[in-house]
Amino acid sequence: MQDPASSEETTPPDSAPTPIREAERPVWNLGGWIEDLRLALAFLTRLPMPGTVAPRPLAAAVRCFPLVGLVVGFGGGLVYALGLRLELPPLGAALLAIAATGLITGALHEDGLADSADGLGGGHDRDRRLAIMSDSRIGSYGVLALIFSVATRAALLSALPGDQGIAALIGAHALARAAMVPVMARGAPAKSGGLGAAAGKPAETSAWLALAIAAVIAWIALGPVAAALALLFVLAVAWIIARLGRRLIGGYTGDLLGTIEQLSEIAVLAVAAAAW
Repeated sequence: MQDPASSEETTPPDSAPTPIREAERPVWNLGGWIEDLRLALAFLTRLPMPGTVAPRPLAAAVRCFPLVGLVVGFGGGLVYALGLRLELPPLGAALLAIAATGLITGALHEDGLADSADGLGGGHDRDRRLAIMSDSRIGSYGVLALIFSVATRAALLSALPGDQGIAALIGAHALARAAMVPVMARGAPAKSGGLGAAAGKPAETSAWLALAIAAVIAWIALGPVAAALALLFVLAVAWIIARLGRRLIGGYTGDLLGTIEQLSEIAVLAVAAAAW
C-alpha cells in the first residue's frame, strides 16, 4: 500500500531496488489460471503438486492467493467441524483446526510473524532488525507473538458453531492472503535477496483481481455486511504493517507479509465472532 512520504520514513541506500512489475495476465485464459493456482499452492502450502510447476516469480500468481486461502480455510474448517461432531470442547476443536491449517501451509505465515516480532521488537536499528529477522532461531518476542496468534484465533473460532466455523475460516484465510497483495504491488522490499524481493511485483490487474476474488469469497462465506467490515479491517492491517515496515526497516519483507496474513486472520475471525 502506498504510504505518504514523511521525514522519518526514508529508504536506506542499500535497500533492494524496486522489482520489475509482472506482465498483465490474460483474465480469460483458463490454462493461465491453472498454472497460477499451481504456483500459489506450491509456494504457500505443503500440498503435493502433480507434475512440474514452472519456475516463475510468486507475484505472477497473486490473483490465486484467495483461492489458496479457500483451500486452507476449508481444510481447517473440516477439522473444526469434525472435532465438534466428536463432542470435543470447542476450544480443543479450534486448536486442532489451527494446527491443521499450520500443517497445510507449513506454518509459513506463523514463522513470518515470529521473525517480525523478534526483529522489530529486539532490534535497535535497521540493520540489526533485518539481521534478527533473518535468524532462524525464535526469541522471546517471537514466542509471545505465536502464542498470541494461536490463542486468539482459537478463542474466536471456538465461539462459532461448526458450519459457521468453516465459513469463518474460509473467509479469514481468503482475505488474509489477499491482504498481502497490495503491499507487494505498491510497496518496495526492504532488502535484496530476501523473499520480498524475490517474489516480485504483481501486475495491477492481478492485484485488483486478488482483492475482488477474496471479497466475493468473503461475501459468500460471511454475508455482505461482515465481509465488507472484514475487508476494511484487513486492508487497515496491511496499511499499518506496511507503514511500520517502511519506517523501521525501509520496506517490506516476506516476514512482514506473513505478519499481515496472521493479523488479518485474527481480524476476520473477530468480525465473524461478533457478527454471529
